[in-house]
Amino acid sequence: MNVGGIEVLAIECGRFRLDGGAMFGVVPKVLWEKHAPADEKNRIAIALRSMLIRTGPDIILVDTGVGEDFPRKLRDIYAVDQQSSSLAQSLEEVGLDFGDITHVVLTHLHFDHAGGATKADASGQMAPTSPSATYYVQRKQYEWALDPDDHDRASYLPENFVPLKKQGRLRVLDGETEIAAGVSVLPVHGHTPGQQLVKISAKGETLLYCADLIPTAAHVPIPWIMSYDLEPLVTVREKQALLGAASAEEWTLFYEHDPNVVASGVVKNERGFQSATPMVWAQSGAG
Repeated sequence: MNVGGIEVLAIECGRFRLDGGAMFGVVPKVLWEKHAPADEKNRIAIALRSMLIRTGPDIILVDTGVGEDFPRKLRDIYAVDQQSSSLAQSLEEVGLDFGDITHVVLTHLHFDHAGGATKADASGQMAPTSPSATYYVQRKQYEWALDPDDHDRASYLPENFVPLKKQGRLRVLDGETEIAAGVSVLPVHGHTPGQQLVKISAKGETLLYCADLIPTAAHVPIPWIMSYDLEPLVTVREKQALLGAASAEEWTLFYEHDPNVVASGVVKNERGFQSATPMVWAQSGAG
């Protein structure tokens, strides 16, 4: 896709499964299962989808999936599947490797977003997967990840991000920041402190990488939020503000976790905010 002259690619990093009830919070299963059928363990299919941005000399990767070194026990629990797509495979399909990446924006440091930020080197030590890149995270998120609450402690694996800091590859941000011309990050705090969304705006066009504020197209309606969110009422207010702008200004929303819909517009009608017709989007690693 082209956003005002900025090239944007969907990079498939695999699939995994999460509990459907946890993904949709107070929404009854009779409603959410129409959008996301559950398996015998009540788990639904979840995409691991990064975004690649090419603008001028910059090649920007947004989020990294679970990575290659995700623990075997957790791979089984979450039914991780990287047979048909992985971050490395998808980059290769578009003619790139990790050494070509100049910037890596981590929306937050949960394992399904930051797991591929590091990998084991020849000595078995964890090192940045993109050796020449600068990695970006919000200060509030980094500090939270170092000492998380019991509610989401299991979502953080220090080996995914502490080595970035130790090796001088991590830039810690304080608030809204422009990463490159037309590419900026917007902090939101309902899901976890200091999550940052990525907004691309150029020549009157805007695309928003929604991360876990709106993980799938089914989560566009305001009440459809995850039980993983630490501050659900904050999430509600953040969605109201961003979806209001998105519908009024005709933004495109990019969904990190939707297994079927990469991106869509958003409309407001008598039922509230709804995702518009899904966009046709060529995907690398789509299997």
